Amino acid sequence: MHTAPPTPPIGADVTHLEIKPSILYFGTPVVLLSTENQDGSFNLAPMSSAWALGQTVVIGLGRDGQTAYNLGSRPDLVINLPAPAQWPEVERLAPLTGRNPVPPTKAKGGRFEPDKFAAAGLTGKPSHVVRPPRVAECPIQLEARAERVRPDVSGGFVIVEAVVHKVHADSRIVVPGTDHVDPAAWSPLIYNFRHYFGLGPERGHSYRTQTPRDSGSPSAEHALMGTAPD
Repeated sequence: MHTAPPTPPIGADVTHLEIKPSILYFGTPVVLLSTENQDGSFNLAPMSSAWALGQTVVIGLGRDGQTAYNLGSRPDLVINLPAPAQWPEVERLAPLTGRNPVPPTKAKGGRFEPDKFAAAGLTGKPSHVVRPPRVAECPIQLEARAERVRPDVSGGFVIVEAVVHKVHADSRIVVPGTDHVDPAAWSPLIYNFRHYFGLGPERGHSYRTQTPRDSGSPSAEHALMGTAPD
């Protein structure tokens, strides 16, 4: 059993260092984006810059990737959220690109792959209101359309504002009889400075939650989602 690292001290007297990290992925969820290629085939790409505002998901993409290219003219997409145990499939996608030739901005070792679903060992599942398929293995799948696609201030990325039209959730992570995802049963895959993590034990909840529970009671569903406590 792995021993958890000590909890950093909290307080105003803690020493802070001025640093210049090369990336700022300080714990963000991983999503797999499925989009439509120009020839009618489909692309699948991992990314870790996505956050939600109501029914809109804001996504950050590399300017030269196939996903940004697709969404510029074909706005349908599916935002698939993998569970922590699915990180190997995500990592198999990481060096692949749907662009041919491979863009010079792709990290060293990147290669063109026309069938990313097969390369990652994932299964396409028909969507209901958009053309790209869902990833059958992902516990949460959001069918959406990109309503705004624009460059960011640096010019190196693209910001996408996608409106979600249909949500699919694994029945095992839904509170029975409701439309609520059970936060005790669902754990997103977190990208934390280029390392993959799941959630730790619950510490508490917001006063606005609609799924209150005893935070000291572990859920059996954690084992199902690959996040069982030690």
